[in-house]
Amino acid sequence: MSIKSNAYMLYPVLALAAAAASAQSYPVRSIRIVVPYAAGGNTDITARAVGAKLTEVLGQQIVVENRPGAGTNIGTELVVRAPADGYTLLMGGAANAINMSLLKKPPYDTLRDLAPVSWCVQGANVLSIHPSLPANNLKELIALARSRPGQLNYASSGVGGSNHMAGELLKVMAKINIVHVPYKGNTPALTDAVGGHVEMIISGVPALQPMIQTGKLRAIAIGSQRRFAAIPEVPTFVEAGLPGYESTNWFGLMAPAKTPRAVIARLNAETDKVLRNPDLKTRFLNLGLDAKGGTPEAFGAFVREEIDKYARVIRTAGVPKQ
Repeated sequence: MSIKSNAYMLYPVLALAAAAASAQSYPVRSIRIVVPYAAGGNTDITARAVGAKLTEVLGQQIVVENRPGAGTNIGTELVVRAPADGYTLLMGGAANAINMSLLKKPPYDTLRDLAPVSWCVQGANVLSIHPSLPANNLKELIALARSRPGQLNYASSGVGGSNHMAGELLKVMAKINIVHVPYKGNTPALTDAVGGHVEMIISGVPALQPMIQTGKLRAIAIGSQRRFAAIPEVPTFVEAGLPGYESTNWFGLMAPAKTPRAVIARLNAETDKVLRNPDLKTRFLNLGLDAKGGTPEAFGAFVREEIDKYARVIRTAGVPKQ
């Protein structure tokens, strides 16, 4: 066998050895977590809470970068196209599952182009209304919407988010005609909802909780199977009179698909450690979020289930392709 042939045989071995050595020293510089929404929303809150703790355990600064727009596609594409070295991560969420069925031509494939790292938290969407709206509970709100078909608007953080799908599912199950008004994140949506420019908003607990507690918004129902300790007075949709309705949201770290497995394993182990931190778990519970954790494989399986679930929701609700 020639020296040249030996070199070709050795190259993959040397490449793997170099990758392993690089993973062992990882990280050697700051890491950025891209949030595909505006600052101040549920995804952003989760990323900053997890990032602060990861900074402590990894010994490198975690920088959160907000890249909102295009139904999370701007931020997600940035990560998909980034070097697969573990230094650019995505705080992904339900939109990354929804877009696979909602978009005519998705600019990326969640299962092909993104590697699951760690399932961080799970929460639930809350339907809230401006106090000027004459409805004190879900039944009254449904009756009001039926009496004003096409006149009531609901705000969401953008097309393709779990809160958008929550509204579409509500339209089908409650047999009402309400209009979706998408924003580039929770913060601008919340601003208009509090200002009365849109009558309703559907979002996660962290963003809505302060406005609910101060009376700037009236919470109608939460899309979980149980009430949340953060807002114990808010009934589930089932309790409020809409059996079978459920709308959850979730956030988790993802990386470009070809990120070395050793790097993903390190990130997963440290994130899992962070999510078991009692202080962070309590903080998340107070925000209406359950800390999750687990293996990358378990997170990947969950994402596949979410893609299938939202394909059914989009088909049942007759949501047009974007």
